[in-house]
Amino acid sequence: MVSESEEDDLDWTSDEEEEVHDAKVGPSLPNGILKVENNIEEGSSSAGVASSKINKYVGMGFDKKMVMKAIEENGEDNLILDALLTYSTLEKFPEQQHSLNSDSSSSNYNENAIEDLSDFNWSDSEEDHKEQLSEQHKMLLSRASTGSLNEKDEKLFYLVKMGYPMEDADIAMQRCGPDASEAVLIDFLCAAQIARQEDCYLRDEEIKPNHRDISKKKRKFNEMCRKKELMEDIIRLPNPMIGFGVPLEPSQHRNRSLPENARGPPYFYYENVALAPKGVWDTISRHLYEIEPEFVDSKYFCAAARKRGYIHNLPIEGREPLLPLPPLTIQQAFPLLKRWWPSWDPRDKLNCIQTAIASAKLTERIRTALERDDGDPPEHVQKYILDQCRKWNLVWVGRNKVAPLEPDEVEMLLGFPKSHTRGGGISRTDRYKSLGNSFQVDTVAYHLSVLRRLYPNGIRLLSLFSGIGGGEVALHRLGIKLNVVVSVEKSKANRDIVRSWWEQTHQNGILKDYDDVQKFDYEEISRLVDTFGGFDLLIGGSPCNNLAGSNRVSRDGLEGKESSLFYDYVRILEMVRDIMCNRQHD
Repeated sequence: MVSESEEDDLDWTSDEEEEVHDAKVGPSLPNGILKVENNIEEGSSSAGVASSKINKYVGMGFDKKMVMKAIEENGEDNLILDALLTYSTLEKFPEQQHSLNSDSSSSNYNENAIEDLSDFNWSDSEEDHKEQLSEQHKMLLSRASTGSLNEKDEKLFYLVKMGYPMEDADIAMQRCGPDASEAVLIDFLCAAQIARQEDCYLRDEEIKPNHRDISKKKRKFNEMCRKKELMEDIIRLPNPMIGFGVPLEPSQHRNRSLPENARGPPYFYYENVALAPKGVWDTISRHLYEIEPEFVDSKYFCAAARKRGYIHNLPIEGREPLLPLPPLTIQQAFPLLKRWWPSWDPRDKLNCIQTAIASAKLTERIRTALERDDGDPPEHVQKYILDQCRKWNLVWVGRNKVAPLEPDEVEMLLGFPKSHTRGGGISRTDRYKSLGNSFQVDTVAYHLSVLRRLYPNGIRLLSLFSGIGGGEVALHRLGIKLNVVVSVEKSKANRDIVRSWWEQTHQNGILKDYDDVQKFDYEEISRLVDTFGGFDLLIGGSPCNNLAGSNRVSRDGLEGKESSLFYDYVRILEMVRDIMCNRQHD
């Protein structure tokens, strides 16, 4: 049985995002310790210590030879357990279920499951791990010790050995079905857990969780898992996802006719995740003048996938890309990494940029697994590592060494200037979070490029849910002068980023910011229209928290607490158009 203190050390799941201080690795135990049963007298204290360690881990269900190997290679208890978990997973990971000869673009790797993994916040705490083992858990361990596990119990025992809570493992079995493979069960558990990124990089002393609230969230998670279908139908998306055309693909000549009441000016541009629950985009379209959504994957504009839907009343003829064209593959974006990139990693595209990154513990496990072999690792080890690299956008930065992207690298992929989110008191955590929720600038600029000929003397912009200013940066890079920008953004850190960028780029226009779209009322909009003469473009993308597939608890669509702010976008758009129309007839 695993003790409470040992349970606290279990950290197999790759979603554990806390900063990890480097552990001091002690010297390996002498080889002779592995011969303890035969070569050391029973009364020796060394024999007692070694035998105790072996029995302890064998009692937890690990193979004796594996335990002896782990003790030989690692001296300290926490390192031994970590190594055992790694060995166990790599050796049991089903080799026959997946082929490594898949599409080299990582954006085709289970994208529906990993798109925007971190749009949902769920917290856990060490206190939860210290709870008493359930009766079901105790019975499972008892059956394991007597060798009387059935097929279902063996899968449960495997998941529990990896460090997953018994209750969560049982839910995974219920949701995925009795015939689900271990790989499918692990994917389910990871998808449910990886969203807890809110405090992922805070030091322990900075985290002050409310354990009562955390336990409540966990109970809610378990309840919702039992009551709701987690894998909802999604809208049928086009393939390839190139909307009304992208720069390097054959031209998609399409005639679209906008309803009379939808035509600009003023123009509007709305963005959100493409992989939303069934019916969401129909609802969005219905509220935005029945305009057909334009679904585009940003992998056609940069080296990373980003599936988004756009509804707008902009012209679609005469679009032009930003120049110079950005790098379109990993190798073009990061040429210095080529020397470390193994031949068995076929990726040339990164997956969707997330709001969180892989932990140091995960990258260390990968390094440990790779160093077990002199040459290329076995296929099942390659499969496991590639899955983690695709899930967390890990890149090769040294021999047997992977690492997450740095914030500056993410900025480059998304089309922002270097150090756009750096400084001004913004934390590393907030940089990743803000970037993960932003526009892909090159994609948006391609759509907005038609405004250059319409507004040669500059534009008046109303930016809702501005984030870090993706729309503003896109217009600036297109050479469109920003005469007026009214920005509405809840996050002070994001508002500070936009303000800093405004100053660094020596903008001569007017920047005015607000912090709450819900308080942005008719009276204030009327005053702004009178002050600036109206707006030429309204741009924004409301929160996708309740739309993203990674949200396993509150994927409530447009009725969710955050994503219902879409209706404020519609409300403000209607008010702007009505007020400007009334002013024209006065």
